[in-house]
Amino acid sequence: MKKVLVALMAAAALAGCATAGKLSSSERLELYRAHAGAPVNSFRYFGSFNGWTELGDSALAVWTKPSEAWLLSLSGPCMDLSYAPAISITNMMGQVSARFDRVVVLGSGPVGRVPCRIESIQPLDVKALRASEKELREAKVAERAADQTAEDK
Repeated sequence: MKKVLVALMAAAALAGCATAGKLSSSERLELYRAHAGAPVNSFRYFGSFNGWTELGDSALAVWTKPSEAWLLSLSGPCMDLSYAPAISITNMMGQVSARFDRVVVLGSGPVGRVPCRIESIQPLDVKALRASEKELREAKVAERAADQTAEDK
C-alpha cells in the first residue's frame, strides 16, 4: 500500500513537469525509483538487452526482456552516458553483479573511456512503470487540450 501511495505521489508530482514538455533525466530517474524494488546483488544477463534508458549521468535502466527491467545506479558520473548510442555491461558467466560489474559507454568519442562501476541493482515493476508513463502522457494531452480550449475563448 505504501509503495502504491509513493508511486501515485511521484506520478502526480511529475504530471506537472510533463505538461511543460519532455521529462528531464532527473524527473525520469525519480519516476523509475518510485517503481524500483529493494536492491539485489545481481541479475541474469543473456548476452543482449531488449533496450536501455539513460537516467542522467549516474543511472540507467536496462531491459533484459520486454517485461523485465533493472535500475542500475552507478558509483559516480559516467562520461557521455546521456549521449551514448550504445552501451556494454561486463558480466561473469551471465551474471551482472552490483559493486563488481561495470557499464561501458560505446560509440564515437575518446577511445580510453573509463568503465562506470555499478553501485546498486534494483528490479523495476515494468507494468506499473508503463502505467505511470501512460498516465503522464495522458495528463500532458489533457493539459494541452485545456490550454487550447482556454486560448480559443
